[in-house]
Amino acid sequence: MSDSDLRKMRFEDGGFLVLVLLVTLAFIWLLMPYFGAVLWGVVAAIVFAPVQQMLVRRMHGQRNFAAASTLMLILALVIVPAIFIAVSLVQEAAALYTKFQSGEINLAAVFSDLRDALPYWARRWLDSRGLADFEGVQRLVGQGITTGLQTIATRALLFGQGALSFVAALGVMLYLTYFLLRDGKEMGAKIKAAVPLRPNLRDTLFQHFVVVVRATVKGTVVVAIIQGLLGGLIFWILGVEGALLWGVVMGFFSLVPAVGTAIIWVPVALFLLVTGSIWQGAVLVFCGVFIIGMVDNLLRPILVGQDTRMPDFLVLIATLAGIELFGLNGFIVGPVIAALFLAVWNIIAEERGAELPLPTGTSSGT
Repeated sequence: MSDSDLRKMRFEDGGFLVLVLLVTLAFIWLLMPYFGAVLWGVVAAIVFAPVQQMLVRRMHGQRNFAAASTLMLILALVIVPAIFIAVSLVQEAAALYTKFQSGEINLAAVFSDLRDALPYWARRWLDSRGLADFEGVQRLVGQGITTGLQTIATRALLFGQGALSFVAALGVMLYLTYFLLRDGKEMGAKIKAAVPLRPNLRDTLFQHFVVVVRATVKGTVVVAIIQGLLGGLIFWILGVEGALLWGVVMGFFSLVPAVGTAIIWVPVALFLLVTGSIWQGAVLVFCGVFIIGMVDNLLRPILVGQDTRMPDFLVLIATLAGIELFGLNGFIVGPVIAALFLAVWNIIAEERGAELPLPTGTSSGT
């Protein structure tokens, strides 16, 4: 083969690679309006793949019926409860917002009662710091609470205006999930075969991606949901105003390592104790430490095991950054990107005969 033929082949191969890149980017751009639907469809298919495989075995290879049954299970366990909680949360936030606006909830009176219940040295310390201006504190705290409630109400209004888009995205997600459950293995094999990487590296990355997605959902989302539900239920039993709203907030803060849900229930427990609700405060402290707090310590290792090895600080940064960039989808996208980053660089280190050291005190899962 002449040099001119070799140059022509290299030029044609380069042109084809550019075309592949451009078409792939165009396809990603095309999917961006339904990025969340595609993401959660893939996540649902990966998480519920073991259920699908079990049903296929029990139904003697009936993949269509097994995929439909798994989809119904996802609807019953995830979609319907999530919609119900979202609607109830909006209603509760609107009711609280109305009470703040009407003055039914008077933060100045609450702070005054709280100060009167404190010992003398604590009251003097508050006075010396200028924290005895209850009206000022009410404006400061009330503004933050009102802003948060207004945000929820605004989101609800936007959701109502975009209900058709939500229904379309939900339909896309469920439709995609069905086909991924039914044909996921074949699709995965074709995608792996097309990826231009060495087989051992390619298989390691794909396996790590699946493991990280499952570990993220089980070790982060599931634990957050359980802690939020338990916290909201305990608040409701104790008669705390806005139990559902506080439960959702606790579920969110459960993502923060070392602090977690305590950032919500500890101040509430202290308030109950110093305002005379002794048994309610004591019950909340007990439940916070031995029920809500132990969920993370007991369930996370069981749900995740040693599937991933990510430091707590990386989990925190990746989750918060993911939420900042991708909204709710960041719960998944952030930790997955961080875990794949570690996996890629560990592969490079292993190829060079070493392994990346991880800081001590790593999280048992994402």
